[in-house]
Amino acid sequence: MSQSDFPAYHPDTLAVRAGIERTPFGEHGDAMYLTSSFVFDNAAQAAARFSGAEEGYVYARFSNPTVTAMQTRLAAMEGAEACIATASGMSAILSLAMATMQAGDHVVASNGLFGATQQLFGGILSKFGITTTFVAATDLDAWRDAITPQTRLFFTETPSNPLTEVIDIAGVAAIAREAGVLFAVDNCFCSPALQRPLELGADVVVHSATKYLDGQGRVLGGAVAGRKAVTDEVFKFLRTAGPTLSPFNAWVILKGLETLRIRMEAQSASALELARWLEVQPGVARVYYPGLASHPQHALAMRQQKSGGAILSFDVEGGREAAWRVVDSTRLISITANLGDTKSTITHPATTTHGRISAEARATAGIGEGLLRIAVGLEDVEDLKEDLARGLVRG
Repeated sequence: MSQSDFPAYHPDTLAVRAGIERTPFGEHGDAMYLTSSFVFDNAAQAAARFSGAEEGYVYARFSNPTVTAMQTRLAAMEGAEACIATASGMSAILSLAMATMQAGDHVVASNGLFGATQQLFGGILSKFGITTTFVAATDLDAWRDAITPQTRLFFTETPSNPLTEVIDIAGVAAIAREAGVLFAVDNCFCSPALQRPLELGADVVVHSATKYLDGQGRVLGGAVAGRKAVTDEVFKFLRTAGPTLSPFNAWVILKGLETLRIRMEAQSASALELARWLEVQPGVARVYYPGLASHPQHALAMRQQKSGGAILSFDVEGGREAAWRVVDSTRLISITANLGDTKSTITHPATTTHGRISAEARATAGIGEGLLRIAVGLEDVEDLKEDLARGLVRG
């Protein structure tokens, strides 16, 4: 199935067919190429492959057929010109930054980002002369006002982690386009099954493939998808620096993509039911879920997403003590900071995913001591309610 075939097929078909390159053996399943290097016919071919004069595989740090299949499939699903896979979601963001910026450049990023992403932009990249201004994600004027002559990148995630703020992708894209700034969206929470940022004007999408793209908590992976002019630069960085996705992990993610839509639909439906239930529970001060009418950006979410997604957060009255009591009372939901699994997970963001950023930064992002985040899996939602009720009743 060639790249030219992709526009003729619907996303569900692309999820199971894009990227397939059968060997002479005619296998029906997706092959896994576990090799570190590739053999050449002669010295001239080796030279041509290394120089790029001849297409073909060279070394698994930057070229492998299984990884190519995963990249091709995800690019097709996102509607991207190309995709580069990386070792993790954070390495995807790092690769994008290192490939497109240099010392003296400036980033405008939303202030509700995942904790490690905030640390990367606000701490690590600043050591190399790249500065970042964090703005209120939903305030379009704030994005516009933060632009300087050195601004090279807008970066956001929508919905945000963990408060599920929904950013107006088309609105921010228009500002970025007017300023000549690259606009990247972390699409981890929705995946292409629920949201396609490139169609709304974003230049690049990044993924932690560890989450919904795998879908069963098995492997790490990341990806940068978008305009080929951008992914070509990311490839140059990856070829040299080596934040490489392994062929095995690529194969697992490739298979995960096949069931992405049906998982996202089922998990999102359960998340909506659980969010509605939590809204009326004693001891719950507020629920954050884009699918609820009470969510500040509900109307926007319903325009740019197919559903509210499978992540929700809620504030428990009583601060950290009450929140930890809910966590510790669970018997079914897994206590882990990962998300996107078929098994539901629960975490206390202030002391886990956002525990390494400053208290001031957490306060600015609205992450309090009573906040809990749940990634809803495929269990029966009634069992999830019962598991949470145990801690809420005691509260």
